[in-house]
Amino acid sequence: MARLHLQQIGSTCLNEDCQTPGRRLLHPDEDPGVQRVLGVLSGLPVAENFTTAVCASVDYVLDGRRTGRFDLLAPDVHPGERASVGAKLEYEALRIFRWKKAKPLDTVVGGVPVDLKATVGANWAIPTEAHCHLCLCTQIRVGAGLHRTWLIRAHTSWLYRGKGNKDGKRGIAVEARERWGVPLYDWTPLPVNPLSLLTEEQAGQVLADRPGQQVRLLKMFGYLPGVVIPRNAIETVCAGRQDPVRRVRNIRLAAERKGLRLLCGTWLEDRMQAELRGIALGPGDWIALPLEGDVADPAQRGIDQAWPVSGSAPLWEVVHDR
Repeated sequence: MARLHLQQIGSTCLNEDCQTPGRRLLHPDEDPGVQRVLGVLSGLPVAENFTTAVCASVDYVLDGRRTGRFDLLAPDVHPGERASVGAKLEYEALRIFRWKKAKPLDTVVGGVPVDLKATVGANWAIPTEAHCHLCLCTQIRVGAGLHRTWLIRAHTSWLYRGKGNKDGKRGIAVEARERWGVPLYDWTPLPVNPLSLLTEEQAGQVLADRPGQQVRLLKMFGYLPGVVIPRNAIETVCAGRQDPVRRVRNIRLAAERKGLRLLCGTWLEDRMQAELRGIALGPGDWIALPLEGDVADPAQRGIDQAWPVSGSAPLWEVVHDR
């Protein structure tokens, strides 16, 4: 990466491949395009929308319902797959913000062409057609479960010198981003996949090929009482199997015999019961709540020994799964 002598506000963008020769470098407060885009974004739940877009992109890449994967940093996730989260995020952001795909870049916001860029690394690859144009740049810190988005005009003068990557794309100088990029929201946490709360031993049991789905789902709820379990986590546990949600419904009675009540956000009565406990369930969400007066701590339940409760039948006698 060639050393960059950063051109300052008020000077002219002089790099040889600038898409708009002679363009004056403006502070974002004085840039009409920046202000128009910010005006549109000010009326939108930007952080919430990008959180949804990032989660959808990660879920798409992991493809848990087919692969059984839930951790983007796991050894069985190829680095190229992790990098593809950024490419997928472009399309998810367009869908969630209801922006149309439009040339010359990715979309148009407030009448201004905007490119959508995302990275799971430290920088973005800005294509030549986006030089000196506005870019919405999202950075995802996978290990920390955080994301943040900037709006910046990617002046060629603010990109690293040299030929860039094989497609001629260049990264944004960190100093330029920090001084003249507009942060749209602070570092924002991503929802925690409940399967990541399992110990390695627990995850091995819950995600094993054997025994059947219902036994493994019951183990999952037993290990994670009081934790909201979204539908995609259930589909991950039952990867490649048929009708996983029906399997959850089938274990409700078995769960009660083991001291847990399963509630689902699909049904009004269940949602109301959860709300009485200060828990919000979305459509398709499930949660296991200890029955009144029962033990909440799975370690005290002896979950690793087939989750025994005094006087109850062994787990394999309660649940019959195919």
